[in-house]
Amino acid sequence: MITPDQCRAARALLRWTQEHLANEAAIGLSTVEDFEAHRRQPIQRNLQAIEKTLQVAGVIFIPKNGGGPGVRLAR
Repeated sequence: MITPDQCRAARALLRWTQEHLANEAAIGLSTVEDFEAHRRQPIQRNLQAIEKTLQVAGVIFIPKNGGGPGVRLAR
């Protein structure tokens, strides 16, 4: 699963607001806000929706592999 920092970085690469991500993922804005602020972990279904939505938009999530987790664009 992705981290809050990966989520913020992915949105930045796409130039999406938190509201845009929430709308695209069909989840509440507060879910995105709280996740990115490390206030709470979303339920599994919502976290999967966030990750899938960002992947469909062209984000590749890089797992922690010695240098820490990251993101990049597929295109």
